[in-house]
Amino acid sequence: MAVPRVKANHDLFEELRLIAAEQGARLGVTDCGPFDSVREGIVERVTSGASARLGFTFNDPELATSPRRSFPWASAIVVAAVPYLRDGDGRDDSRSVARFADGDRYDGVRHLLGELAAMLTDAGWRAEEIFDDDRLVDRAVAVRAGVAWWGKSSMALTPGLGPWFLIGSVVTDAPLEPTPPMDRSCGTCVACMPACPTDAIVAPGVVDARRCLAAVFQSRGAIDPSLRVAAGPRVYGCDACLTACPPGDRALEALEVGSTPSPLDLLSMSDRDLESLARHWFVPGRSMRFVRRNALVALANEQRPSHAGVLAGYLGHPDALLRCHAAWGLQRVGSEDALTILEVALENEADADVRDEIESSIAALAGHASANMVSTLIEPDRMS
Repeated sequence: MAVPRVKANHDLFEELRLIAAEQGARLGVTDCGPFDSVREGIVERVTSGASARLGFTFNDPELATSPRRSFPWASAIVVAAVPYLRDGDGRDDSRSVARFADGDRYDGVRHLLGELAAMLTDAGWRAEEIFDDDRLVDRAVAVRAGVAWWGKSSMALTPGLGPWFLIGSVVTDAPLEPTPPMDRSCGTCVACMPACPTDAIVAPGVVDARRCLAAVFQSRGAIDPSLRVAAGPRVYGCDACLTACPPGDRALEALEVGSTPSPLDLLSMSDRDLESLARHWFVPGRSMRFVRRNALVALANEQRPSHAGVLAGYLGHPDALLRCHAAWGLQRVGSEDALTILEVALENEADADVRDEIESSIAALAGHASANMVSTLIEPDRMS
């Protein structure tokens, strides 16, 4: 084993901090003690069902909040908050893909952690990089290390960036002193809570994953009909609570607005092309049927009758999950021939869930037509 150089702990941390600062990252240090209150919160969400079917740190709360279980040799965790916005990420509410998932946004994290770990190992200490890993609740580590504070959205926030950063850590046996927690909070600001399109932020810092679109898009099965309209143009991820967060305004406004693939583009792609586009996304079983499901909802929410042909095509798809969402989409776009298309599809449909969806869509279209007829009959009387 290499013999560590004789260097004051403060000097070692300062060298690490300077490396992080070159990439615009904020750096802190915490010990390897357990995160008891965080574990209790995770267990409570799992027990209540609010974690939905999310895995990751919810799979084993004890492991995720007990660093010494995974790193019994370690004495400190060096934590970095790394900005991930880039040109094209400016303020825009019509994105189909959340900013963090638009390309490989973890490249900067990997690069910085590699430099930090190399410096520690060169100095004779053991170091292991860890990020986006179910062995560690990274937001809790960042808050205790003083690089962020807990936001009411449940996101970690840091000055100058707000929520627009990713978290990476280097676990080490170097005897680094913990940095103090950040003396900041959201105060009276609740901008993120009403901004959530599905009211998933049920209390300050508490998110019901059953309603959070970012989690819904990563789940199996049909999307709850009560959430489909609220999904808007989104296909993967949701930035609504992030873009509403005032501490992140400066970072967001400094960038140009770019574009993301349209739902129509995604539905026209082969599975191979979709897999390439979604290589950085969490997709259950890596099955592109779930990306297509999300895209069908987003396409329907554009409410363009010209999209009826695409939706009608998916109404004949071999996958019942996609037929369900195509049926809902047809009544949502409301083209003149949507009712006929659905009635013909119903005659040939054997799957009970799809039949239910088609019947519901037919009823919605029929009800809409009746309402328009009544409106037409009443309107002349109002003018007489």
